Amino acid sequence: MRTTGIRVFGWLLVTCFSISLSKAATPSEAVRPDLIPGAEKFVDRLARGEYAAAAQRFDEAVARALPPDKLEKTWQSVLAGAGAFKGRLRSNAVRDQGLDIVVVTCAFEKAPIDVKVVFNKKGEIAGLWFAPSEPPATYQSPAYAAADSFSEQNVVVGEGEWALPGTLTLPKGGGRFPAVVLVHGSGPLDRDETIGPNKPFRDLAEGLATRGIAVLRYEKRTKAHQARMAALKDTITVKEETVDDALAAVDRLKGMEKIDPQAIFVLGHSLGGIVIPRIGARAAEVRGFIIMAGAARPFEDVILEQMEYVLSVNGTKPDEAAKALEKIKAQVAKAREPNLSADTPASDLPLGTPARYWLDLRKVDPAQAIRAVKRPLLILQGGRDYQVTEKDFSLWKQALSDRNDVVLKLYPDLNHLFAEGKGKAVPAEYSRPGHVAKVVIEDVAAWVKKNAEGPRPGG
Repeated sequence: MRTTGIRVFGWLLVTCFSISLSKAATPSEAVRPDLIPGAEKFVDRLARGEYAAAAQRFDEAVARALPPDKLEKTWQSVLAGAGAFKGRLRSNAVRDQGLDIVVVTCAFEKAPIDVKVVFNKKGEIAGLWFAPSEPPATYQSPAYAAADSFSEQNVVVGEGEWALPGTLTLPKGGGRFPAVVLVHGSGPLDRDETIGPNKPFRDLAEGLATRGIAVLRYEKRTKAHQARMAALKDTITVKEETVDDALAAVDRLKGMEKIDPQAIFVLGHSLGGIVIPRIGARAAEVRGFIIMAGAARPFEDVILEQMEYVLSVNGTKPDEAAKALEKIKAQVAKAREPNLSADTPASDLPLGTPARYWLDLRKVDPAQAIRAVKRPLLILQGGRDYQVTEKDFSLWKQALSDRNDVVLKLYPDLNHLFAEGKGKAVPAEYSRPGHVAKVVIEDVAAWVKKNAEGPRPGG
């Protein structure tokens, strides 16, 4: 995973929710000229170990969350995952909702990292993130998608301050079509769920539309409204991050002329799969649900297992791996505490994610809560997935063993993105172009069409 939960770079720790760039600054909204040198100076101080000096420009909130000793721990966590700092490569800036974001891309021993420094109107550092520097995406549509069989149109999901840009991929032809809403995994993802050159949600949209099924995908709230979400980081739960917008997407589809309102389905990938029980509890009108690589265990357990795996395959030196593992084990232990306080510092918890997020996650056991969703379910799992594994698949199977409206499929050669591969899966393969396997597209399409027909299940 990129940085918060089930994304690709599980070894990388951040101070709070990651952000990604959404647009370049235009001349009319140019970033203050002193901020780029200021961000570069900040990074240089981190690299020299001058943590007190680096923290001098923090605003009040960041200063409380990241005093020099915790800033040092955060930087050391980055070094433990990415290797030794080699130098700055380039810097650029964007503006988002009144905040200036300077991205300083740095070379490390194992991988380039983007140090994202957010400045408020006073020129103080109001946010700080570390994220893998993504290579330029070079996407080509999969062979199973026929561009002449569907059209795409821009839509808006939700309304008001949290409105999200989206895309409806619509089969050509008359009549009303069954439709699928795509719900993202963790992190500030775009509507295609872009990871390097891979765009699994675009694969799904084009593949399913080619087979007569409409698909609605949209920018995740932490992508489209990253600055505002960052300002609320201490109170955000999966409801605000994911669930509310999935429900808004369902509502958007119900009013569309070409969509069969009685044949709307929701597909959740990764984190999106974890929250399918929550979506199902609030969306009685949805015909059925698809879980792709959704964890059925406590989230902190998945993170620890993922970290152990990645450290074993990414070439980390044994002493560095042991140190990083010791840290994440302590953070996971803190997240598991029965009396975990909402005031627990995010730096003491896995992935630097605030305590309220963890407290909310523990309220719902996905494998048990899914039993209350009395509608057809399709649960898919890749056999090479090291982020969500066959352990989770088995838990879904056990929880739903008495249901005859549930289909579970395991694909031995597929990874977390449902792309094909051989041997042990490693994080580096997410940087190579791939597509959701054709068999997955066909299985999802066949299941949706079958369940779109006949009387609507109750519950």
